Amino acid sequence: MPNSDRVRQILSWYRGENPGVLANLARMLNHGVLGGTGKMVILPVDQGFEHGPHRSFLPNAAGMDPLYHFGLAIESGCNAYAAPPGFLEAGAAEHAGEIPLILKCNSSDLLGGPSDAWSAVTATARDALRLGCAGVGFTIYPGSDHRNSQYGEVRELIAEARSLGIPTVIWSYPRGSGLAKDAETALDVVAYAAHVAAELGAHVIKVKPPKALLAREDARKVYEKHPVPMETLADRIRHVVQCCFAGRRVVIFSGGEAKGTGEILEEVRQIHAGGGFGSIMGRNSFQRPRAEALKLLADVMAIYGGR
Repeated sequence: MPNSDRVRQILSWYRGENPGVLANLARMLNHGVLGGTGKMVILPVDQGFEHGPHRSFLPNAAGMDPLYHFGLAIESGCNAYAAPPGFLEAGAAEHAGEIPLILKCNSSDLLGGPSDAWSAVTATARDALRLGCAGVGFTIYPGSDHRNSQYGEVRELIAEARSLGIPTVIWSYPRGSGLAKDAETALDVVAYAAHVAAELGAHVIKVKPPKALLAREDARKVYEKHPVPMETLADRIRHVVQCCFAGRRVVIFSGGEAKGTGEILEEVRQIHAGGGFGSIMGRNSFQRPRAEALKLLADVMAIYGGR
C-alpha cells in the first residue's frame, strides 16, 4: 500500500537512515488493522524465555505451540510479531510474508545470573535477515551495574542491522540494585530510559507506562522548578514521548502483567490520548482463550484507530 501522509511524516524523522531501514519501518507501519495510521500494536512472545513456559503458557496451553502465536498475530491484524529466534524459526517459513517479524536478539532467564539485570545475546541481525524480519529487538536495563556493556552490545547490533537495512526496537526497562521497585516505573526514570534508547539509535522505543512518581532527587528539583502535568496517565505518556526527540521517535508501551479487560482498555485510551504510538501486548492477549484474545486486540486497535 502507498504510504499515508502520517507514515510519510514519521519516516521523515529518520531521514539519516538508509532506504532499507525506512522500507522496513514502513512495512510495520503499513501492516494490519492500523496500517497507515501511524499507530502500532505488536504481539511480543519472549515471555517463555524470560519467565518460563509454565508461568507464560499454562494459563492458555495452546501458547506452547509457536504457530499459535503466528496465527494470533496474523488473524488479529497486528502490525508485527516479535519473538526470540526459536519461536520465529518454528514458523517463519510457513508464514513467510504474512506479517512483519521482529527478532528479539537478547533474553534472560530466571534460573540464575548476575546480581544486576543483563540479558544474553542470543541472535544477530544476520539471523533476522535470514528469517525475513522487518526489525530486530533488544532489551537494555538503564540502572543496572552492567548497563554500559549493554549499551555497547546494542550499538553493535544497531550498526549491523543498519548495514542490512533493518531497524531496531529497544526495550528500555530501568532496573538494577540502585533502583527501588517503585522507581522502575517512576515518570522521571521512564522518561530518562526512553531518552537513552533514542540516543542509542533506536527506531522504535518500548517502555512501561509511567506512574505519578518522581524517584530521583536530582530530577525532583528540576520538575519542581519546571513542572510538567503528571496527574493522569495521558499527561505522563505525553511527557515520555516529548523526551524522545520532541516526539520524533516512535514510542510504544508495554501491556505488563495480566490484568482485567476494563483496566487494559482504559490504559490504552490514556496512551492514545497522550500521543503514544501504540502498545506491545503479550501476556494480556495470548494468556486468554483465542476468541477472547482476538476480541481484546480488536478493541485495542479500535481505540488507536479512533473508532
